[in-house]
Amino acid sequence: MENRREFIKKSALAGLGMSFSAGSYARILGSNDRVRVGIIGFSDRFRQSLAPAFMEHAKAQNFAFVGVSDIWSRRRDEAEQYLKGKGWNDDSFFKARNNDELLDRKDVDAVIISTADFQHALHCVAAVESGRDAYCEKPFAESLADARKAVKAVESSRKIVQVGSQRRSAPNYHSANDFIKSGKFGDITMVEMTWNVNQPGRWRRPKLVSEIRKEDTDWDRYQLNRPKTEWDPRKYLEFRLFYPYSSGIPGQWMSHQIDTVHWFSGLDHPRSVVANGGVYSWKDGRVNADTFTAVFDYGPDNDKTKGFQVLYSSRMNNEAGGVKEYYFSNGGMINLDTNKISPEGGLEAKYAKDMNMQANLLPTMALGEAAKMETSANTGGDPMTSLHMLNWMGCVRSRKEPNAPARVGFNHSIANIMATTALHTGKRVTWDAAKQDVIIS
Repeated sequence: MENRREFIKKSALAGLGMSFSAGSYARILGSNDRVRVGIIGFSDRFRQSLAPAFMEHAKAQNFAFVGVSDIWSRRRDEAEQYLKGKGWNDDSFFKARNNDELLDRKDVDAVIISTADFQHALHCVAAVESGRDAYCEKPFAESLADARKAVKAVESSRKIVQVGSQRRSAPNYHSANDFIKSGKFGDITMVEMTWNVNQPGRWRRPKLVSEIRKEDTDWDRYQLNRPKTEWDPRKYLEFRLFYPYSSGIPGQWMSHQIDTVHWFSGLDHPRSVVANGGVYSWKDGRVNADTFTAVFDYGPDNDKTKGFQVLYSSRMNNEAGGVKEYYFSNGGMINLDTNKISPEGGLEAKYAKDMNMQANLLPTMALGEAAKMETSANTGGDPMTSLHMLNWMGCVRSRKEPNAPARVGFNHSIANIMATTALHTGKRVTWDAAKQDVIIS
């Protein structure tokens, strides 16, 4: 009897109209060729989530890890030991000192990019311009210039790039999107999202910070196009705490959730945002906020009478509320924590009657409950990432556009950059549709 993981996978693939069995590839040109994948950045994210997700499907899809690029010698050795220990490395597995060495090789067909947040976009540019397909972790970019450069490179190269917005591959999110797009939900009136933890050690690496030596890595190469500064092991290993190496909460967590707003609404970006936050609890030298709130206005650029508000909040000092995503309409709500559609909060008859209106109450129903994807603030080899990786593999074979192409990453980058700019300036930030640029009010 199949286990729950297999049932979830089959249910999800059926719901998404996907069938990526090994046999199906016999009908695709070149399907018998092994896809040789290089690892760009042996990170915690790669080890904890991307590698297990990849290996869950590697044999059936004929994909294999063939090498790693990392500018820290220790990480290169750890990658080899980790993969060898699990039997996941190719016999000819190689270690490259940097991406130039990896991309100069002829035996790499695709790459998985899991480097520091600010590096994703430029590493993606280098990959596709060298002729490689890529799975690129989110956030896609931490500056608008990098985001523009990356999406242009991807779309002109016609390479298959999947951005790590895993919700795009989860069956419950597809069900929610279908219900909203059907018109049965009504207009979105508001969205509330939270991502709360109580983890003083989140994004900290004190032991590694004490052990790393500048001579064992390449600090100048690490900084790419960021302002050149003196060696700082914290900015190397704890980059998520330091702007401009990362925006912190917006890039790490909000990018996942705000992407569903774009997807469900069909809108590519916010019209405006205000934000506030700060380092209120974990005063350990970090720059990026441990508590953050942003209020977005979404709607058509050419019609200010239509739209809705998104309230996003996140804190790293109290986990009450956890990870929540609520979509509201006049008739009720979609709760993507419980995966339920309900009439909760909808217009009741007693209030509608006073205005000569009819009650408006949604039905109570589940969103693909059998194939429910867990939403969690913890990383790991979760079903959502597994399905997302499978979608990328199938699209590399078929040359079809993946669930989260580069344009998805570009759009969530706009929202992240607007929110981060609002936080840093204390001002309202808008998107100028004519100029395709961020404006500080």
